[in-house]
Amino acid sequence: MSFRWLKPYMPRSLYGRAFLILLLPVITLMLVVSVVFIQRHFEGVTNQMTRTATREVLVLLNSGDTADAIEQSGIAQTLQVMVEDVPMTGVPSQNARRWYDFTGAFVIREFTQLLPMVEAIELPNEKDVHLYFKSDANALRLTFDRRRVSASNPHQLLVNMVVFSMIMTVIAYFYLRNQLRPITRLASAAEAFGRGRHIDYRPAGSVEVRAAGNAFLDMRARIERQIEQRTMMLSGVSHDLRTPITRLKLALSLMEEAERAPLERDVEDMERLITEFLDFAQGAREGEPELVDPFALVTDVVAGFRRQGKNVKLTVVEGAGKVPLRPGGIRRAVENLIGNAVRYGNRAEVSVQITDRALRIRVEDDGPGIPEAQREEALKPFARLDAARNQNLGTGVGLGLSISMDTARAHGGTLRLGESDALGGLQADIVIGR
Repeated sequence: MSFRWLKPYMPRSLYGRAFLILLLPVITLMLVVSVVFIQRHFEGVTNQMTRTATREVLVLLNSGDTADAIEQSGIAQTLQVMVEDVPMTGVPSQNARRWYDFTGAFVIREFTQLLPMVEAIELPNEKDVHLYFKSDANALRLTFDRRRVSASNPHQLLVNMVVFSMIMTVIAYFYLRNQLRPITRLASAAEAFGRGRHIDYRPAGSVEVRAAGNAFLDMRARIERQIEQRTMMLSGVSHDLRTPITRLKLALSLMEEAERAPLERDVEDMERLITEFLDFAQGAREGEPELVDPFALVTDVVAGFRRQGKNVKLTVVEGAGKVPLRPGGIRRAVENLIGNAVRYGNRAEVSVQITDRALRIRVEDDGPGIPEAQREEALKPFARLDAARNQNLGTGVGLGLSISMDTARAHGGTLRLGESDALGGLQADIVIGR
């Protein structure tokens, strides 16, 4: 049996689901107890008491036809029933009770079945019961205590049950909140680490939550050691390579201009490759996030490309405000996207959109683009798509999109590739949640 139809109506948060698990048994128990109480107490006890009162009324009616005759017999005084003669005009036209008097409905039903001669039954309040019978010239009204046909304060059990259920639910809620707090702290620490932030976390709570917390700390430590080792390794390699490259530059400076120019370009390409490797190794985790104006940052990057003579234009800016970002990582990611756009296309357009929920930086070009089937492959490190990118146009090693993707993920976002509707080439969106 599938319960998928129920999922849209279920709470999404852990607090909501735990509170629902807490409330469902309480409410179900209250409903069951209420139904059983109504059937047993309201119906059973009330019907039994009404039958007893009916037998007393029959004995009283058999003792005389008028109020004086019944009073003289002494039975009315013994049974504590007040007997009165009233005119026929004083008899109610129909049975009467208050609308919220639930036990009164059972009382009237039993008297009507057991006393066919009764003209009307009146339950004006919680104290009295009036029964009207037809006499010779007038009507006979019998009045006795309401407690003889129904239990007093029958709602006390329901009230007590509701009150104490609410008290225990509140107590259970606070206890449950304390039990769930370590889980929410673990989730916050994991989310912050996914966004590239390191917050203090100490395992607490139950044994299972502590085990999950310790596992998270071990995992975080291993990942940080791996990143540090990768950065140190590539930094060391780049440092070792820069020394012979410097010697090559010195040697090239002594050569003739005609022979030196192509070799110097190769050396510059090697330096660019080393710098790109370092950027990939460092990723976007250097530095701490700070409040940055994305519009000002992107404007500065675009101005830098325009000073180099590149056809780059900032087109659309929507929204305003500051977003917690690592300026160095975001700048590098945007520069990589714009660099790819002007390398494989003739012009690039950049737009920035800031909303209450997300920041989106879009870079579009008029180049050949990337086929949809190869976009996932293009985001992998060292990926070179021959069909989509002409390798003769650049000297990269396929790390530009990977660095941008790593930067977006470090900020809790993502990099999306698509087709530009305006220019027809590649459309790259850095989307970061706020």
